Amino acid sequence: MKRGAFTLIELMVSIVILSILMLFLYKSYADLNKTNKVYEAEVKKLKKASLLRETLYLDILLASKESMVITHESPEFDFVSFSTVHSLHRLIKPYVAYIIKEGMLYRLESNKKIDSAQISREQQFIVDKIGKVVKFKLFRATKAIPLFLLDAEFQGLAPFLVKIKALN
Repeated sequence: MKRGAFTLIELMVSIVILSILMLFLYKSYADLNKTNKVYEAEVKKLKKASLLRETLYLDILLASKESMVITHESPEFDFVSFSTVHSLHRLIKPYVAYIIKEGMLYRLESNKKIDSAQISREQQFIVDKIGKVVKFKLFRATKAIPLFLLDAEFQGLAPFLVKIKALN
């Protein structure tokens, strides 16, 4: 004769089933956290690459073609200096230079022209550390045509080759 209550066996079976379900839920939650960390790292990497490309592209796109100085320092690296209207630090028509020191690419922004990679202590500029660089080359089509080819490869990022026509 049943009275409408659960027996001990029924209660234990339901607890075992609930435990198994909780175990699978915990495992899927842990896997979800792992994949979220992987995706977050990839998104940060893509965001960094996108910001880097955008900065380089806008600097050269808005550069004055007469002020462009490209010095081939080695087969992999160039010193690049020019005047542009693109500023990361709210300077009006700044001079921008890209230099490589010990495998690291730096972006210098100043109100005064930066002529060479040999910088004196009197010069004032704002330095942005871009990242570890494997290759940084800028090629100009001709003096008359403001067309440039940027070949850059950064450590941990996919290499990129960009054709840029300066507007100024």
